[in-house]
Amino acid sequence: MKFKRINWPLWLGFLLTLGAFLSYFFVFVKFPFTRDLPWANLLLFVIAGVLLFMGLRRGFAADRPHPIRSKIVSSIFSVLSLAVFAMFVFTIFIAGRWLPASKGAPQVGQRAPEFTLADTSGKQVSLNELLTTPINGNAPKGVLLVFYRGYW
Repeated sequence: MKFKRINWPLWLGFLLTLGAFLSYFFVFVKFPFTRDLPWANLLLFVIAGVLLFMGLRRGFAADRPHPIRSKIVSSIFSVLSLAVFAMFVFTIFIAGRWLPASKGAPQVGQRAPEFTLADTSGKQVSLNELLTTPINGNAPKGVLLVFYRGYW
């Protein structure tokens, strides 16, 4: 009795390539440690590459039941996976640098425009108040602004 042998490394590698590409935009972009350098996605791409290489070797093996079809399918899906990886690298590492810098944002060392915000207790605090209120008897040299999302 003959069983049809599917090239599981090829299919798993292709699916993992798609998953690595899409997971950056839907999952990993939410966290700074995976957004700034997408190391988790690159790791998934490496694992997918190993699986695709195994699947490509298996597709070109002489003992395949349909050797020509196996070679064509494994070549097409390997090239598609390589194209998805190239698009990811281009989008994240090259096109991401083309985004224009914010012209209205203050630069490091430049004085920020005057503003008033509520602190964690609801009290209104202005930038001018922070810069003029003495700390340990001395006027502050500057203010470090930390903006965070959420409330802990």
